[in-house]
Amino acid sequence: MPTLPLSRRTFVQSVAAASVLSARSYSATLGANERIKIGVIGAGGMATNHMETLVKMRAGDNFEIVNVCDIYDKRLDKAAQLTGGMPVKDYRKVLDNKDTDYVLIAVPEHWHFQMTMDALDAGKHVYVEKPMTQNIAQGHKVLEKVKATGRKLQVGVQGMSDESYAVAYEHVKAGELGNVVLAQIDYSRNYKGDFWAGDDYPIDADAKPGVNLDWEAWLGPAPKRPWDPERYFRWRRYWDYSGGIATDLFIHRASRLIKALNLSFPEYVVATGGKFEYKDSVAEIPDTFNVLADYPGGPTMQLVSSMGNDTPVDHMIRGHKATLFFTRTGFTIKPQEEYEKDIQPLTYQKKGAESLTLHHRNLQAAIRENQPLNCDATLGLYGVAICDMAVESFRKRQYLKWDKEKGTAVRA
Repeated sequence: MPTLPLSRRTFVQSVAAASVLSARSYSATLGANERIKIGVIGAGGMATNHMETLVKMRAGDNFEIVNVCDIYDKRLDKAAQLTGGMPVKDYRKVLDNKDTDYVLIAVPEHWHFQMTMDALDAGKHVYVEKPMTQNIAQGHKVLEKVKATGRKLQVGVQGMSDESYAVAYEHVKAGELGNVVLAQIDYSRNYKGDFWAGDDYPIDADAKPGVNLDWEAWLGPAPKRPWDPERYFRWRRYWDYSGGIATDLFIHRASRLIKALNLSFPEYVVATGGKFEYKDSVAEIPDTFNVLADYPGGPTMQLVSSMGNDTPVDHMIRGHKATLFFTRTGFTIKPQEEYEKDIQPLTYQKKGAESLTLHHRNLQAAIRENQPLNCDATLGLYGVAICDMAVESFRKRQYLKWDKEKGTAVRA
């Protein structure tokens, strides 16, 4: 076969690559009227919220739940009764089902990475609860896998289905705020007795490892430990399985500001806090946690949280010429006094919402019609980056910076 000139050879290679990508995209996209089949991995509290939402949606949105999976029999039985999905205990059997189009992964954080990678390798689209992964290195691998497989991945930061953050960026980009210097947001709560415990997070005495619960399977990639119902039912309070406030709460807030300001990786991150209210709690994570993250050229992102006081902080973006305030109904833009003649006040009424329904519907539209995802793997990685850096900064009591060449955080 004769050798093609370099320019023509490059052109042919490009066409061939495009054809492969087009074929992959086509094979991953269902017809607009085709019925979607979903597998659910996890049947705990958040997973149940998802399943209840999906059950309400399924008739009008043309999908069905074909499998449900959990390692605790009691939860698995309830999930099967709720959804009509066939119950299995091993998540790999969900992935083996050739009919399944996408899987919902709603399990503790320490399992997100492996289950997501396995699902993508099995050719499934993915809805994975936040955070996308436990750490930055895992996040890079998931993003690479999404690109390699051509599958859709939606991260469960359902607030991204509130379009007001994307609309806010259009105003920021247009210069209506002037140079943005600070963005602040909070997520605070208050608990009696202990945080992430009590009646809201009960310990089920029916759970018996080795009888109706597979403790070893639940631990999975986490350090091996003897059965501990506190860790199983209240896993958010332990570093082995969660980043606590950072990965359970701040991931929602940071993602909003990342989208509203078109940010990527922070340049510097420092986190502070401690167990200031619940001093006798068995929780490893702090009850009060605060983060400052500098992005290249600005702004600083300020994340505020305490589990011992739920007084809110204004969610705002401070610019030199105006301030943008996020509200329950959208946002407002208020000019600084010095620029009142130059900047017009504005009120935006949002159309979307922080909604599981909208977030699943968005993924289904991406699968059927190739519509853009509201919280894709790239945005998922940006959220993981700031949260992972915040946790490491707090645990090591170090100021961290982003290393562009290594694509990770290092000591400042």
